[in-house]
Amino acid sequence: MEKLALYGGAPVRTSVLSYGQQWIEDHDVQAVVDTLRGSFITQGPNIDAFERAVADSCGAKYAVAFSNGTAALHGAAFAAGIGPGDEVITSPITFVASSNCVLYQGGTPVFADIRPDTYNLDPEAVRAKITERTKALIPVDFTGQPAEMDAFRRLADEHGLVLIEDAAHSIGATYKDRKVGTLADMTMFSFHPVKHITTGEGGIIVTDREEYAEKLRLFRSHGITRDAKLLTKPDEGPWYHEMHELGYNYRMTDLQAALGTSQMQRLDEFVARRREIVAAYDQAFVEFAGIVTPFQHEDTNSSWHLYILRFQRDKFTASRKQIFEALRAENIGVNVHYIPVYTQPYYQGLGYEKGLCPHAEALYEEIITIPLFPKMSAEDIADVIRAVGKVHAHFYKA
Repeated sequence: MEKLALYGGAPVRTSVLSYGQQWIEDHDVQAVVDTLRGSFITQGPNIDAFERAVADSCGAKYAVAFSNGTAALHGAAFAAGIGPGDEVITSPITFVASSNCVLYQGGTPVFADIRPDTYNLDPEAVRAKITERTKALIPVDFTGQPAEMDAFRRLADEHGLVLIEDAAHSIGATYKDRKVGTLADMTMFSFHPVKHITTGEGGIIVTDREEYAEKLRLFRSHGITRDAKLLTKPDEGPWYHEMHELGYNYRMTDLQAALGTSQMQRLDEFVARRREIVAAYDQAFVEFAGIVTPFQHEDTNSSWHLYILRFQRDKFTASRKQIFEALRAENIGVNVHYIPVYTQPYYQGLGYEKGLCPHAEALYEEIITIPLFPKMSAEDIADVIRAVGKVHAHFYKA
């Protein structure tokens, strides 16, 4: 048995391998440089080009770009008409933005439990939480695997709810052979550097409904419009604009959009490479007793933003914290996604209590995210597998 680096042994790697990383090439850099040398670096033609590229990639009619994914979700909550007294049901296993966007609008997040196999929001748990105050549903495509959107569509239609898909993890994924982006009333994609493609920071909402697209465009730009058909004084003059809503400055820049449009050319390649890495992981980790590899629902084809290993607590002599620290000591940049949102101190202060979603809380106690990004080399993949094997051999209850 190799001595763990945590206890003074030689680490598997000499440098840290991050759990996620962007892949920028010369054509991406050139796209940004060309924009810097052009006439527009904030609001210009690259915004429209990027929005069209994303909309076309998933088959949506409209796309509205934002400064980040959180801002995009806030825009979706606004467009959905969420306000004080409204409840919105979402998953606790997500980044806090999925529910914070409801709070921004004065609404109340309601957390329903996850399925214990896919780790996605459980439609039956959601059904049990719907009340006369429910305004919208926000299922989250955790790790890149689409939620059961048919079931959520039925629930939304049955109760007259707006369906917003938090697809921050799942651009390029499919559900029942349909691309994510056309399964909900509004769908959010994120372009943070660890996501499939990046704009540095950025997010977007895609939708097939023009009225949502118009509200989103207003909201991201102070609630201001120059659209003649919306103006109360259309003949005032060419300088004229009107503020129709209390919006925000949530606009993406032309620099970001230039990078994003360039990156979109490689989306399919990036997703395919992620799937190759996952296949290697699945093959290796199936032999490791006590470790549960990700389950894929038969109706989904994940685009694999994250790869989650579940270390069954009763099968190891170490805690999840010790296993995590041991992997970090081997220079494998593991992480944990996510802490159940309602257990955060801010949410506890709002009156949410632990025990609300037992499956989510049990999952959190056992999961570790290992590196997964397209630029990983064969050696990187082998290092991750070796490090997990090394830690498993040391702590598993044989």
